[in-house]
Amino acid sequence: MKIIIGDAVFTAILNNNATVKAFKAKLPITLKMKELNGNEKYVELPENLPNNGVNPGTIQTGDIMLYGSNILVLFYKSFSTSYSYTRIGRIENSTGLSKALGAANVTITFEAD
Repeated sequence: MKIIIGDAVFTAILNNNATVKAFKAKLPITLKMKELNGNEKYVELPENLPNNGVNPGTIQTGDIMLYGSNILVLFYKSFSTSYSYTRIGRIENSTGLSKALGAANVTITFEAD
């Protein structure tokens, strides 16, 4: 999957699960994602996706997760977490991701490869 943030393009490696299949069916999609906690961008999706949340223990820079059944989250800093997420995938090379996302809300396009 391609993730486009302004002029920056990132490639994501996707997991093989029902959540990913449902999300891929919505591509391409452009979303206005909100800033949260200085480490993630998130958006409430208009429809629920299948989910199977587990606690990953540690979030890695570039992780793409689903919180609950309809909150898409793109993480741009690594940290420990007590929350549960359904893994969608992760950005293959997250160099420059934090800079591309910036500190404010941002528009991100997700496209099939």
